[in-house]
Amino acid sequence: MTVTGPITADPVSCDEFGYGLGHPDGILVLRYRSVTRLAFGENRQDFLHQLYWSPDGLLSARHGGHTTFVGPDEVFWVHRAVTHEVHAADRQSVYRICLREVPPALAGLRAGVAAIDAEAARLVLALTDRGYDERDAPEARSRIMAGLDPRSHPADDRQAGGPGVAVAVATALAHDPGDSTGLAEWAERLHVSVKTLQRDFAREFGMSYSQWRTRLRLRASLALLETRPVGEVARRIGYASPSAFISAFAREYGYTPGRAAAMRRTADTPVPSSRPGPGSARS
Repeated sequence: MTVTGPITADPVSCDEFGYGLGHPDGILVLRYRSVTRLAFGENRQDFLHQLYWSPDGLLSARHGGHTTFVGPDEVFWVHRAVTHEVHAADRQSVYRICLREVPPALAGLRAGVAAIDAEAARLVLALTDRGYDERDAPEARSRIMAGLDPRSHPADDRQAGGPGVAVAVATALAHDPGDSTGLAEWAERLHVSVKTLQRDFAREFGMSYSQWRTRLRLRASLALLETRPVGEVARRIGYASPSAFISAFAREYGYTPGRAAAMRRTADTPVPSSRPGPGSARS
C-alpha cells in the first residue's frame, strides 16, 4: 500500500512499517529522517487518516489559514482528504501514522493538535523496530488510538500554586510562539505569583521563562524559514522587528536566517540545531 503526497526534502530517507494493511484495523507507520528540512505538500487526496509526530523537535502544521506548532508530546491529526501542510526542521525525525479508522477521541475533528501519552508514543517507536512481532500490532494500534486526546489551551482555573503551571504556559506557547503574553499576565491567568511561575520554569526546563521562549521561537523559525520570508517568520514567532529576530538567531546558531535558508535550499551544509535529535521497512 502506498500513501500519496510529495516529500520535498533532500536528502531524506523514508522507512515503511505496515501491519494488517487492507483491513480496517491495519496501521501504516512511515518514518522520515532528513539532514535538511521535511515538508509535506498541501494538496492532499489521501484515503487514510494521518497523525504526524516528531519526538525530537517542533512541527509546523498549517490547516486553512492557521499555523500551529506541535511539540514532542503532541501529534497533528488530519482526517483523510483534508488539505494541510506540515514542516519539520533540520536533523529531525517525523513519524506519519496512517489509519483507516478515526480514533474515538478525535471523532468530528478534521485537523488539529492532539496530546499523545507516553505509552502510545513508545508503541509508535516499537512498531518501527526491525524485529517487532506483527502479532502484537493490533493491540499496539488500539493502545495508540486510545492514547490520543484533543489538545486545548491551558485552562485559566488551575488551583493556585498547583503543579504544572510552567508546562501549561509552555504548551500554549508551543502552539503559538508569537503569543506576546508576558510572564506577569500568565501568572495572573494561572493564579500564581510571578516568582512561583519563574521557579516552576527553572524546575521543569532548567532555564528562565524568557530563555525558554527564545529557544522555542528560534526552533519554530527553523520549520518556516525555507518557505517564508525572514520578515514574515519574525512576525509569526513574535519578534517586533526582523533585525531583532536576525540578531537572536545568529547568537543561537552562528548564522543569519537568510543564510540558513539558502544553505537548506542548496543542501550544501545543514543548519546546526540547538537540540539535535535521534535520527527497514516491513510490509
